[in-house]
Amino acid sequence: MLHRQGRFPYINLPQHYREQKLLEKAEISYKQEIQSIQLVFGQLHGLFSKLNFNLALIYSVQGRWKEVEELEVQVMKTSKKMLGEEHSSTLNSMNNLASTYRNQGRWKKAEELDVQVMKTSKKMLGEEHSSTLISIANLASTYWNQGCWKEIEELEVQVMKTSKKMLGEEHPSTLISIVNLASTYRNQGR
Repeated sequence: MLHRQGRFPYINLPQHYREQKLLEKAEISYKQEIQSIQLVFGQLHGLFSKLNFNLALIYSVQGRWKEVEELEVQVMKTSKKMLGEEHSSTLNSMNNLASTYRNQGRWKKAEELDVQVMKTSKKMLGEEHSSTLISIANLASTYWNQGCWKEIEELEVQVMKTSKKMLGEEHPSTLISIVNLASTYRNQGR
């Protein structure tokens, strides 16, 4: 209450621990906050998902992918239930889970989510939106690890052309898309 009156700043202890690389303390602190929020507000409260996401970050730094996956599945399900399947927060949670699947080498699971995020992003945001381009690049990354060169090339050409159009030829994101496409050509011996 006092921090709202300006008497002292609010300190986010788990975040502080995370920034100081005190991961065990951050984990304990996040778990305590999650338990408190769950008891008072339930699992459908937005802060519950936010804290679970932050705890998943701690686990990902430690390479604890199974625990990351469990938390991200929970965050995604809660987001779908509370906000709907087309909400940007839901898409972000799906993207995070797909990234975890990529880190686990579970390419088909990552691909399923990447395709869903890409299609929904195109529908809700348009083909030229930066979030849509990121979702297309993520799908290309998943295909890369499966050796689907034709699909990768099609996606990377799309990202490069749209980036040039929307951001210009010298924008860092455009240059990255060009390098990605060149790398794909090189891996095909072209």
